Amino acid sequence: MFVVSSKGDVTSKPPEGDVEAQERRRRNREKLRQQLKEGKLEERDVEIEVQQQSYPMLEWMQPPPGMEGQDVNITEMLSEMLPKKKKRRTVHVHEARRVLVDEELKKLVDMDDVVNEALDRVENHGIIFVDEIDKIAGERNTAGPDVSREGVQRDLLPIVEGSTVQTRYGYVRTDHMLFIAAGAFHVSKPSDLIPELQGRFPIRVELSSLGEADFVRIMTEPENALTKQYAALCQVEGATLTFTPDGIKEIARIAAKVNERMENIGARRLHTVMSTLLEEVLFELPDYPTKQIVFDAEAVRGKLEKIVDDEDLRRYIL
Repeated sequence: MFVVSSKGDVTSKPPEGDVEAQERRRRNREKLRQQLKEGKLEERDVEIEVQQQSYPMLEWMQPPPGMEGQDVNITEMLSEMLPKKKKRRTVHVHEARRVLVDEELKKLVDMDDVVNEALDRVENHGIIFVDEIDKIAGERNTAGPDVSREGVQRDLLPIVEGSTVQTRYGYVRTDHMLFIAAGAFHVSKPSDLIPELQGRFPIRVELSSLGEADFVRIMTEPENALTKQYAALCQVEGATLTFTPDGIKEIARIAAKVNERMENIGARRLHTVMSTLLEEVLFELPDYPTKQIVFDAEAVRGKLEKIVDDEDLRRYIL
């Protein structure tokens, strides 16, 4: 920086006022940087410039249902052709940090490599789980072939046998994928499937029905067990919901008993039993006289025993 004085002298030394201003700005920046590191500015509002993620005018060009897997996606193609627009947003510091980090990370990722790696993993390590396969098995004691169910089975057969499937990211071969199918088979049986499809599932495992001990584990061991969900729901109203160990065992006994007497729907029976048990409590919770709610074995029996013993009530409530 060159400065010309009033006398015409040229010097490279900046004016004394500029030096003080630069030093003051430097100190302020260091102070703000330190506060940022200590998390004291997290709730401050800042204005940032980010790229617009989508174009509203292209939303009407979404592919129709059933065509999402086609190679040519007009919306994505036009989005790539149009220039990237930027918009200003006012957000908190912690949100701005997340947005800016995401943008920088996206610049470091080569999506072509990601797609190629994903296709390779899908083809060589993919696992496809086909649930409720018993629903497409032909029913016994029916006259003539069941065209609709058998048609679905024949549509699945080429994929299970090994074929090339067209997706939006390219062609995927299913030759080395692992297929697992499951079904209750209450009405039908595995032999009701077409022989070709049966042959593609050579390993069969029959699972035992859930018992009381299994229901107890389901209600106690998972991180988001049903008992914990209802306790959290009551906590919103400032109440404490507690299930004693004998109360949980009684709920498990009732659920297993209802499954034996009626259709065995497995662990889903716990949802109906628990909702019936807590229906009155949850309805009156805002005006409940006590905020300490405890369900032991006696309380559970008092709420559910009559319903379990009455066939009509059991059929339509549990």
